[in-house]
Amino acid sequence: MATAVETLGKLERRITISFPLTEVRAEVEKRLKVQAKTAKAPGFRPGKVPLKMVAAQYGYQIETEVLNDKVGRAFNDAANENQLRVAGFPNIEPKAESPAGVLAFDATFEIYPEVEIGDLTKVEIETVKAEVSEAEIDKTIDILRKQRVHFHTKGEAGEHGDGGEAVAANGDRVTVDFVGSIDGVEFPGGKAEDYPFVLGEGRMLPEFEAATVGLKVGEAKTFPLAFPEDYHGKDVAGKTASFTITLKKLEWAHLPEVDGEFAKSLGVADGDVAKMREDIKVNLEREVAGRVKARNKEAVMDTLVKTATLDVPKSLIAQDTERLAEITRQDMAQRGMNVKDVPFPPELFAEKAERRVRLGLILSQLVTENNLQAQPEQVKAQIEDFAQSYEDPREVLKYYYSDRRRLAEVEALVLEENVVNYVLGLSKTSSKAIAFDELMGSNAQA
Repeated sequence: MATAVETLGKLERRITISFPLTEVRAEVEKRLKVQAKTAKAPGFRPGKVPLKMVAAQYGYQIETEVLNDKVGRAFNDAANENQLRVAGFPNIEPKAESPAGVLAFDATFEIYPEVEIGDLTKVEIETVKAEVSEAEIDKTIDILRKQRVHFHTKGEAGEHGDGGEAVAANGDRVTVDFVGSIDGVEFPGGKAEDYPFVLGEGRMLPEFEAATVGLKVGEAKTFPLAFPEDYHGKDVAGKTASFTITLKKLEWAHLPEVDGEFAKSLGVADGDVAKMREDIKVNLEREVAGRVKARNKEAVMDTLVKTATLDVPKSLIAQDTERLAEITRQDMAQRGMNVKDVPFPPELFAEKAERRVRLGLILSQLVTENNLQAQPEQVKAQIEDFAQSYEDPREVLKYYYSDRRRLAEVEALVLEENVVNYVLGLSKTSSKAIAFDELMGSNAQA
């Protein structure tokens, strides 16, 4: 039996659930008898253990199960009877005082809010667009060449030349010994032997690289180095150290020529350089299209958050906060980090969780009101689009359609795209061209 619903706040409600103690005892006894049919105990054959011994061993567990079942069923019945959309899980506590022979519990919970979405025809949304030019293709080829770089001893003749004068310059790979001290005292992390790095990549502090440029193998140099105030090493941040470096090895970078062999290394079987450039362009355009879509989706989501009015259930925020923390924990563990004793304060994830829950409620409202659910043909088209960049598209289709969870992920993407297109179709939009580098440097996520 459940009492009337009490309103405790905008979304918070309470229901008191009660039932006769005799019902609980009867159900417990019934389940104990079932348990006794298979119970085992020393000195007794299976199923012949006295009921009192079965009760002593399993009574508490069974009583807990019975209470959970009865309270859960009673709560669900009360929620359905009162047409309540329960958000999250109820907090169920036994009442301090109950009538004789009656068990009573208070179930406190939140309900889903009313979502009021503003007039989308009046909002203004700025979308972005970007193009892939020959310059972007050239930059990509340069990156691919650097990924296939070979280093040779500088100053020594070889099949690719000698690399010029044997003096350290930007682009060269140097191997050095170094030792640093502050006020004449060496500090942890300030010393290394046979340490390699490429000049000009920014791996070392600018003063360190500048001091290395111009050295020949066997030469040493002492120089001051001022650590930035925000340097990751707190013991040396903001301090000036004295470093001595010795150049042990000097190598120059030989980049492969952009020719047929290079094209073949990128999967172009016949070595056609023009075809290689076209393949690169297609891949870049696909990447650009994806990032443009992500940026525009983010703009739509920001607009929806600003225009919609709703109270967000705290229970749903708490659940998503825990989920985000667990995802972070698992990600760090997969990277080899020891996270056993690492704290994950909820406040680190609360803001993101609140936005995610808020957007989820808004999208649900839009989808329901405007029939924006993902259609099977849309899902298939999305998977086929994914498959374009793989050698065997059929395997990609099989990968998604063989697992309901994977398919659900694609359905969620399509649903979001339906919402984005719907909102953009109603709102006042303007388009802004942005540079390729700016777009590729962004990583917008809703």
